[in-house]
Order: sequence, then C-alpha cells, then structure tokens
Amino acid sequence: MPELWDIYDENGDKTGRLHERGKPLQNGEYNLGVDVWITNGRGEFLISKRAPDKTLPDLWHTTGGCAVTGEDGLSAALRETLEELGIALSSANGCLFKRLRRPYWDDPGGFFSDVWLFRQDVDISAVVCQPEEISAAMWADKNAIKRMMDDGAFVSRKAYPYIDLYPYIDELFDFALHFESGG
Repeated sequence: MPELWDIYDENGDKTGRLHERGKPLQNGEYNLGVDVWITNGRGEFLISKRAPDKTLPDLWHTTGGCAVTGEDGLSAALRETLEELGIALSSANGCLFKRLRRPYWDDPGGFFSDVWLFRQDVDISAVVCQPEEISAAMWADKNAIKRMMDDGAFVSRKAYPYIDLYPYIDELFDFALHFESGG
C-alpha cells in the first residue's frame, strides 16, 4: 500500500488533497517533514548513521522523515523516532524549534520542515536501529557535530539548510541549553 501524505499550500494549511510518496508534487504543493533533535542532560545530541543502501549513505544525521496522512509534526516526530531508533519519546519532553518552508531539489513542489527538539535521556544501549534506515547511533556534543559537518561525515546542505548556516545551528544548540535548564 502506498504511503500517502497530506498536501499543504504555501501558507502551511492542509488543502484536503492527498499525495502518494514517490510521485512529484506540483508547483505550490507542499508536504510536511520533520527533523528530530534529541538532547540529553550532558548537552549531547543523539545522532544516527544512515544505512549504506539509503540516499546519502553512511552519513550521520538526526532522525526524521515525512508525516503521513493525518499526522501533525509532533506525531510524525514521535513515530519516526520509534520506527528508526526504537525510542518512545514523551511529547511532554519536546518543543517545536522552527518551521521552515523549503523547496524540493528534484521536483516543483516543496515541503515544510518542522524541526523538533526533545530533552530526554536515552541509554544508547537501548537504541534499536531499523536496519533499512539506520546502521548506528551515538551521542555527540555540538563541537563534534560541527567537526563532522566540516569533515563531510554529517548530512548537510540540501537535507539541513539551517545547519549550513552556522547561526541557525548555534541557535539550535543555544535553544537546547535553554530548553534543558527549563527556561
């Protein structure tokens, strides 16, 4: 059965129409995707390595994916994290950091990217990687992530436009510290 997405307009409102994953969106049509950043009490972020057979193989990234029909950004973030890493995040531990409207690089449509931040301590040994998606997971602090970006070991550019702009990534890291302290 094909995966179906809700179609959004340029303002982020659902149109009531559905889209089948894998087919191009039309100009002015958008779907909803999520990036999930999980931080722990030590100021580290849970990152995962993409499976060798995936697009952008063997690169580190954060969990994420597309919302299916009926989901909002939060439910998509919770589902994707459970599917890819076997981690049940608590919605009470999350907050929306940013919503970005982005073009697709290979069709005329675009997507909204909800960037979620969760503060939840997770034992790395409890992570269960979905083998079709993820080959490894680890905790890394912001300096390690920035080094990985500079070395080309971390997904960036097309997948994370806010990462290539260091003020955005610094804003995310600063926001995570503020979020961790309960402020």
